[in-house]
Amino acid sequence: VQLQASGGGLVQAGGSLRLSCAASGRTFSRYDMDWFSRYDMGWFRQAPGKEREFVASMNRSGGSTSYADSVKGRFTISRDNAKNTVYLQMNSLRPEDTAVYYCAAKPYSTYNYWGQGTQVTVSS
Repeated sequence: VQLQASGGGLVQAGGSLRLSCAASGRTFSRYDMDWFSRYDMGWFRQAPGKEREFVASMNRSGGSTSYADSVKGRFTISRDNAKNTVYLQMNSLRPEDTAVYYCAAKPYSTYNYWGQGTQVTVSS
């Protein structure tokens, strides 16, 4: 599975950004159109000098989400299984949200596949 994150950029505090993560990968057959729906998806971030941290996740069906306390009420994760894409809508951005944001895919119990990251910078 290959993940391509995009949508990062420079924004002022209080602004919004929408990150996208497009997935592509090997399928078992050309008729296997639902392969993306077999992965839980997550967003993580890593600020300079800090450990990578969990931001948000959504289960494979889209029926369950989880958020870090620091982003609850401001960020929303969503997915479109028909487009093999997961999104992270980020509102009311703060300077402390500045980081490289990564999307990841979890087929079973761990996130085995990671995107290359997209930089988000929030100016005060």
